[in-house]
Amino acid sequence: MITVKQLIRSFKDGSRETRVLKGIDLIVKNGEFVAIIGRSGAGKSTLLYQMSLLDEPSAGDVIVDGHSTNEMSTDEETQFRLFNFGYVFQDYALLPELTALENVVLPLIMQGMPIAAAEEKATAALRRVGLDGRLDNLPSQLSGGEQQRVSISRAIAHTPHVLFADEPTANLDKESSAVVMQLFAELHAAGQTIIMVTHEDDFARFAERIVKIDDGMIVSDERVTIRNRPLESGV
Repeated sequence: MITVKQLIRSFKDGSRETRVLKGIDLIVKNGEFVAIIGRSGAGKSTLLYQMSLLDEPSAGDVIVDGHSTNEMSTDEETQFRLFNFGYVFQDYALLPELTALENVVLPLIMQGMPIAAAEEKATAALRRVGLDGRLDNLPSQLSGGEQQRVSISRAIAHTPHVLFADEPTANLDKESSAVVMQLFAELHAAGQTIIMVTHEDDFARFAERIVKIDDGMIVSDERVTIRNRPLESGV
């Protein structure tokens, strides 16, 4: 599904250049659930942003489903993201003036879907995460866990090829985090490809593969026993 080749990402601050990613090679296959872990500043979120086409690499290539991003224009990348990827961020990224339903409907309309069909798909996605009774609530009327579930609904409503999640439990309490991770486990069991950045080892073990980043390089890549059950008290 995604192949990363000798990926380098550098950031400049005046004359000073900091290399955050230092020649990453990585392959993620269709249907995998991959957790990217590492200490703060290791480069894990930067890698996610490169793989999800939200940022441009300084060198190297990201190949998605056979398409080299080096050969895409900015408009082509935007369209590719819109139709092929779903995103879940730690700050939810919901529009505060829109209801839960409207937040999920909006990207579907941007894809050219008729309003009635978009509302049907959005309602089904919200029902899937247990929010069918909260369709007309604004984000300010929802808990953090509920807002993140709206974000997940928005990300999966169009059945994306890849779901990207950047620290999806960072702002949640333990109970809400467990609900979100269980949703990811269920999505993966249904065949969804997921790439998730997390700093929590317990949450990483919901994935089938854990890639550890340190100082801009992959230092380990292992398959693990999937933990697709709710977190227990005290974990």
